[in-house]
Amino acid sequence: MLCEDIMKTDVESVSPIDTIADAARKMRDENLGFLPVCDETLQVLGTITDRDIAIRGVAESLPGSTPVEDVMTSEVVSCSPKDTVDTALQLMAENHKSRIMCLDDEGRLVGVISLSDIAQLVGDASDTLRQVSDREVTN
Repeated sequence: MLCEDIMKTDVESVSPIDTIADAARKMRDENLGFLPVCDETLQVLGTITDRDIAIRGVAESLPGSTPVEDVMTSEVVSCSPKDTVDTALQLMAENHKSRIMCLDDEGRLVGVISLSDIAQLVGDASDTLRQVSDREVTN
């Protein structure tokens, strides 16, 4: 099975100049904990999670007007839509990520796969879940 077969293509994202308050509202309204950070061409620059906002924003007493780029994670873990789901699982496990972005050949966002998406469709994502969860113990 290929990543393009299971990736979600209706992906919400934010700009690096959007505020963390805007990102938090979007997460609340869309029931998300993760947003890709993209430029106007959908080139992925990083990600922001609810945890980034809490730990790097709120815990540091930053105002809601703080730009996303000040608290986002610049590390991008991604795969191609043409990669196998096994490749996505391996990348998620190696990088302790529960989500992976699918990028086209130009590095533009075309989809996102979460570990729960894989678990629902594939059935056995327990090893990856265990490896992703290891970050909670080691970090």
